[in-house]
Amino acid sequence: MSVDPAHIAERKMQFLFALRSRGVTEARVLSVMERVDRGLFVRGHFADRAYEDMPLPIGCGQTISQPSVVGLMTQALKLSGREKVLEVGTGSGYQAAILSQLARRVYTVDRHKRLVVEASAVFRDLDLTNITAVTADGSHGLPDQAPFDRILLTAAAEDTPGPLLAQLKIGGIMVLPVGQSDAVQSLIRVSRSATGYDYDELTPVRFVPLVEGIGRDG
Repeated sequence: MSVDPAHIAERKMQFLFALRSRGVTEARVLSVMERVDRGLFVRGHFADRAYEDMPLPIGCGQTISQPSVVGLMTQALKLSGREKVLEVGTGSGYQAAILSQLARRVYTVDRHKRLVVEASAVFRDLDLTNITAVTADGSHGLPDQAPFDRILLTAAAEDTPGPLLAQLKIGGIMVLPVGQSDAVQSLIRVSRSATGYDYDELTPVRFVPLVEGIGRDG
């Protein structure tokens, strides 16, 4: 079955309009989100909803975040292209793929081996050679590769995790959802200076909870 190019163009235009209308305004972020096809990261009977601005289930009880939230979180990191980034919560791999186009190096960790394997396959297909995906307990960060210029959490913590704060460089930024998993959470930006940490509250969000340990999903 042939795909109508006009239909694809229309969906892409709607996709970008939804991003802009929800506050994703940085040109570099919009350009990358236009190029990186979210459809490659959504499988099964939700694939035809890949270009809607909504979260979708991906397996292991996890979700792929809605694109506007991916855009807002990416924008909040203030990436210049030179950073080493840690993402906690690989999930589908979509967020890491976006980051890979805006940062020098991306390390992404997930407690579910199946998700890491599936995301790594997409990274290889797209030739995203600056992403390293690891199965690990993300609540402890990735000490072997620390410190990081930027850290992004795609799961909600009840408080900012101490091990991750410790792995953030002075001058670095961490973006994460904070709050109870059964309530609306706040997206927070933490900036580290030589004298401590500054916290900015950005927008209400809803994420799956940050869970310790390795998932038993095979």
